[in-house]
Amino acid sequence: MGKFYKLNNNIRATKIRLIDKDNNQIGIVDLPEALRLARKDDLDLVEVAPNADPPVCRIVDFKKFKYLEAKKERLAQKKIHKTETKEIWLGPLMGNHDLEFRLQRGKDFLQHGDRVKFTVKFSGREMAHPELGHSVLSKVEQLLTDLAVKDGEPRFLGRNLSLSFKQIKKGK
Repeated sequence: MGKFYKLNNNIRATKIRLIDKDNNQIGIVDLPEALRLARKDDLDLVEVAPNADPPVCRIVDFKKFKYLEAKKERLAQKKIHKTETKEIWLGPLMGNHDLEFRLQRGKDFLQHGDRVKFTVKFSGREMAHPELGHSVLSKVEQLLTDLAVKDGEPRFLGRNLSLSFKQIKKGK
């Protein structure tokens, strides 16, 4: 979404506050005088703050100005982190090393700021022993106490037992 700027002869104000190509404030000048100064350097007069009284205009190369504005916007978008929920699958009869390996991956996600959902997947006759899944999730909870807090209680969804964790907020 680009912002619309008025250029050169499309500016309707009679008096404007002018900023030159070196970002020095020239002051309040008439529009024809500002246009003359812009044309003298083969640059454009761009209205950057139309709601100010008088409107603020800059003498710039418009293509370069638009490029720098888009670059600033892209950098701002990069800095915004969207929290995602990452899911890690476990088994009810999982070995300790496998569990530690998956927990390390979960810790990485939590440190990155994402939520982590640990899901114990039951297959076949394992459904007859849901306590095995609860014990795996309680191990996970014990090993993550310093880094995360559980987000609700373990829930069965079909053949899966799930428990979500979110990062502990750091004190100010």
